[in-house]
Parts: sequence; C-alpha cells; structure tokens
Amino acid sequence: MTILVITWQTVTSKSRVNGQENQIYIGFEVSDVEHSRAYIDQLYSNDNQKCFQAVSELKFAVIGSVREKGSIIEQGIVVRLLQILQSQDMDILLKTEVVTVLNSLAKGLPEHASSLVQAGLLPVLWEQLETCVGAGGTNIYIQMILCCLRSVYRQGCAPPPPAWDHKLLSTLIQHGYHPPSNQECVANILAHSCKTCEQQQQLVEAGGAELIACMLCSPVTRVQLPALHCLAAMCYNNERVSSIVSTKSYGGKAVPDLLVGLMARDRPRELQLAAATSLTFLHRAGALSADDPKIIFKTLQCLVRMCRRDRDVWERVEAANTLAYLTEVSTELQRTAAMTDHLILTMNDYLKDPVCGTNVTQPVCVSPISSRQYDNPSTWPELMLEAALRVYASLGANDEDIRQKVIKTEGLMNTMVTALSAASPPVQLAAVRCLHSLSRSVHTLRTTFQDHVVWRPLMTVLKTSSSEELVKVASSTLCNLLLEFSPAKEQILDQGAVEFLCGLTRRPHPGLRLNAVWALMNMAFQAEHRVKASILHHLGTDQIFRLLSDNDVHILMKTLGLLRNLLSTKAHIDHIMQCHGKEIMQAVILILEGEHPAEVKEQALCILANIADGDMAKSAIMSNEDVLKKLMNYMVIPNVKLQIAATFCISNLIWNVEDGSAERQNKLREMGVYKILQNLMATTDTGLFDKVKTALQQFH
Repeated sequence: MTILVITWQTVTSKSRVNGQENQIYIGFEVSDVEHSRAYIDQLYSNDNQKCFQAVSELKFAVIGSVREKGSIIEQGIVVRLLQILQSQDMDILLKTEVVTVLNSLAKGLPEHASSLVQAGLLPVLWEQLETCVGAGGTNIYIQMILCCLRSVYRQGCAPPPPAWDHKLLSTLIQHGYHPPSNQECVANILAHSCKTCEQQQQLVEAGGAELIACMLCSPVTRVQLPALHCLAAMCYNNERVSSIVSTKSYGGKAVPDLLVGLMARDRPRELQLAAATSLTFLHRAGALSADDPKIIFKTLQCLVRMCRRDRDVWERVEAANTLAYLTEVSTELQRTAAMTDHLILTMNDYLKDPVCGTNVTQPVCVSPISSRQYDNPSTWPELMLEAALRVYASLGANDEDIRQKVIKTEGLMNTMVTALSAASPPVQLAAVRCLHSLSRSVHTLRTTFQDHVVWRPLMTVLKTSSSEELVKVASSTLCNLLLEFSPAKEQILDQGAVEFLCGLTRRPHPGLRLNAVWALMNMAFQAEHRVKASILHHLGTDQIFRLLSDNDVHILMKTLGLLRNLLSTKAHIDHIMQCHGKEIMQAVILILEGEHPAEVKEQALCILANIADGDMAKSAIMSNEDVLKKLMNYMVIPNVKLQIAATFCISNLIWNVEDGSAERQNKLREMGVYKILQNLMATTDTGLFDKVKTALQQFH
C-alpha cells in the first residue's frame, strides 16, 4: 500500500501585468512518502554500499532543513548512526558520511544538539578521535569529527570532555597543530568547554598555552578569533594560569605582545575586541599591572575606541562591558579612561537613543564567556543601558571628581532610578552597582540622592529580589545610605529597614550577613534610643552570639562595631546593660578568651571601655574580677593598641568626678592596677603614654 500526501505548493508564472511579475495560481503536488523514506530502511543494512547510499540521502534531506533535522532525531535514527560509528565492520568513508550528518543535526536548534548529547554522541566522537591517532584515520574523517564536536559545544548544551584527562586533551591539542580547519574547531571546542579553574589548569598543563600562542600567529582570521576566545576562557579569574600564559611565546614574541599586535587598527574589529578582552583578563588576574603600557595605552584605548557610535551594537556592548571590568578596581585606569575620547559623554549616547545611528549587524563571533544574546533587536537598548551603567559604576568607584562628572550626566539619575524597577535582573544589577559607586560621595548622598529619592526603589529591590548577587550589592549601597550624615536615613528606618536587615543577618550567604551587620552598625551610630532598642529587639542576643561565632572575621568585626555603637551615650549604655548586660558581658568575654587577631580583641576592649563610661553599667565590670584581671593582662601584653584600649577602659572606671570613684580606685589599687600604670609611664609610644598619664591623674 502506498501512502500519498497532498501538500500545497505555490506555482509562479512569468506573465507580467504593467511590468509586474504576478503569481497565477496556487496548486498542489502529490508525493510518495514511502519512496522518499525508503532510504531509512537501508540505514540498518549491514551492506556498506547500501548503508552509504542511505546515509548520503539522509545527509541531503537534513541539510538546510530544521524541520527535517527534528524529524530524524525524533525517529531515533541517531542511535543507528552512532552504532555505525562504533562498528568495526563499517569503512571509513561511510563513517565520514555519518559524522557529516551528525554535524548537520548539531547545527540545528540548541534542543537538537542537546538531544544528540543525551543520545551519547560525545563519548563516541571522543573515542573515534583517539582511535584515529596512528590507526589509519583519514584527515577528512578527523576533520569532520572535530567539526561535529565544535557544532555541539558552540550550542552551549554540552558538558566538558569526559574526565578532561591529560590523554584526551593532549590528543585534541595535537590535532590543533594541523590545517586551519582543524585549528578553528579545536580552539572553539576548548573555548566553549573550559569553564572551571580546574579545567583551566588542566588545559595549560596539557600544552594549551603553547597551542594558542601558535594559533595567534596564524594568517587565518577564523583560527585567530576562536583562539583568542580560548585564551580568554583560560585566563579568566585565574592568577596561576594567567601568569603561565603571559610567559609563553611563539616566533620570538610573548603572548601579551602578540595580543597587542592583534589590536592594531588594520586588523578586523572582532579580532581587536577579542585581543583586548584577553589582555583585560590577564591584567585582572594579576599577570599584567595597571601601569603596563600594553594595558593603559593599548588595551584601554582600544576598548574606548570600540565604544564609538559608528560601531555595531554588539561591539559597543561587549567593549563597554569589558572596559567596565578592566577599570573596576584600578583608580589609575579609571582616571585615564574618564579622560579618554569623551568616554563619559559616549556612555550617555548609550542611554539616550542607543541604536540610532549605529550599525545593528549580528556579531561575527562573541566571546564564549559572554552570556549576552544579540539575535533579538528589541533587547539591544536594554543591553546598551546595562553596559553604560556598568562603565559608570567602574569609573566612579574611587575618584570623587569622576563621580561628580558622572552624576552630572544628563538624564542619568532618572534613567538609573527607572532601571532599578526594570524587569531585567541584569539591568537592575547594573543600576544598583552604579548607585553603589556614586553613593560613596558624601555630597551626592546629601543632594542628588535625596532629590531623586533613590532609597525607595532600592528598598523595593532588597525586599523583592530573589537574586543573591543583586541583594548583596543593594545591601552594600544601603550601608552608605544609612550613614549618619545621610538625609535618607530616617526615611529608610520608617520603611522597616531594621527588621529587614536583622533578617538578612540570618541568610547563609556570608556577603549578605556582612552587609546586614555593617548597615546595622551604621544605623546605630549616634542613633536615638528607640532605634537601638529596635535593633536589639529584632536581632536578639542569640543572633549576636551566632554572628560573634562566625568564621568570617569581617562579620565578627562589624558585629563588635555594632555593639560598640549600641553602647554609646551614658543613658543608653545603662539602659541596654540593665536589660542585656549579662549576655553582652558573656559575648565580650567570649572574644577576649578566644583565638582571635589583635584587632578583634581591641574592639572587644573598646566595648568594655564604653560600658565603663556608663553610670550604672560600671558595676558589670567592677563586680567581675575575672574581667578585671583580663584588663590587667592586656595592659602589659606586648601590643600597644591592646594596651591603649585596656588602659582607656581602666581610666573610665576610675574617673574621679563620678559617684563611687573612690571605692573603684581602691579596689583596682589593691589588685595592682596603679603599679602597672606607673610601670607603663616608661613607654616610648606617645598614644599609650597619654592614656596612662590620664589614668594616673584620676587616682586620689
């Protein structure tokens, strides 16, 4: 029985009316499905010739047809193709044709490549590649295997090569020294699969750095470009690998010098950008310093140039994001960038009408480490906005003059406030980063931020976002907005900031706990009693103990700073110690007896000094001889800062104008404190000498 299928087909006649070509009618054709699918049955034949013919027909059926690729995969034919590859009875020409079909399937939709991976394609290909070495594999067969691997990895759905063992990597690298078609494939495979620190190290140990140096000198652009992307993937955020790569050379030129050559203006623009990205990663990983001419005069200048209005959208976005990363931590690079080619105004173009007057072609090749997609024109303004905000955030990170230039950018504040409420988390994150950078300016906190009420959308982000990274940066910004001189402090308090931040201290992410305690510390500085009471109520002494037991020393220091700020002003000290004195003293003793750095113990002694400044709170120390003996020990310990802090505490305890000072002096004199103070008068440290002299003057 023959199955007939009727399909519609448009038939165009050459007739013209008034010089215009017209379609005359729409007809249909009848196709014999059994005939067109007959070759599939032949795939399962053990006859090499019949199977070869079937695979050839299959190849022509899937080339250029996304629908046909999906149909073939759905029918489970991939399993048979893999069987052919693994069969020792099938000749190399047939296997080459099979890999060509698989490569075509992998070039379809990402889900097509994912299905191939799930069917077990990768282990088979790697096995075939290793088998071909010295075992009669033809160059064309090896080339097609590499092409198929490249197609799968470029789709982003494949895990790294199995085990990433030295033998497999060495085999792959060996093929990378062969013709340009092989080199391109190998570079792409490595670039898209090298993602972890361990993989970066393994790749370098297998000879990847030497291979990339060789590829950079290739006369073929399609080899150089993926090689640059592979180099970037190897060096990203890896100090050890970057230091090794920077010393490699080819043809008498070190890799950094080869990269500078690829940034020359006569090179294709995608090469310039990729080379600048690689040098940026080498710098950020510590292999090249900020004042190295290759960075400050070549890389930075190239990236700024690529941000110009006449460049493609993808170039401008990638260049701006890379520039933001390059300048993020270096004040020198920030100052140089801000003065280069009107960069601040160029970024303003990104905000106003980012696509107008700009080429909007698709990228020739985007770095594999980039998660950005440029296939949807409606997202281009959003990508441009994100990139500009990131550049502004980096430029204003450390220099007040640059911050003021950025903050005066036309429309920036309105754009940033709007971006804080954007539906896109990357845009929100870029806006918060920019806000955080600008919030380091006292002048901006008191003026511009107050005028634009930036705290309101920031609090919304903090309370609604599920992104830990976004909440971390937003909470860092909140720390600055809660400084004593910030006009927004009271308004933020009214929005339930205390309860929110106390809850944030219980989050598992250490960065969130640190920012929360830091913000509470700023909030408590010279605060009213109601604010301090609210902090203690919502935080609780149990949580304070947990924070003081945190493994992160920064969290520990900020928690002690919080306690110190809570215990300020005599009336506040007495009231807090009356309610929580036992727990607070336990916390301080916990620190003084623990194995902590000197700066941590200094903070604990300063808390005791604050307690000693209270009227009623002094008794918490005076009634505890163990604490008094600890103070005496720290007065003689060979650390000046600890001696000063302990002596200051003693001075507060015996201050002679306060009630009960005579009794406290007599007790401490009997314990030997007066004698210790006399001995300390021989110190050569002026700070300690002044504190000792003041304390001795209090004794009657």
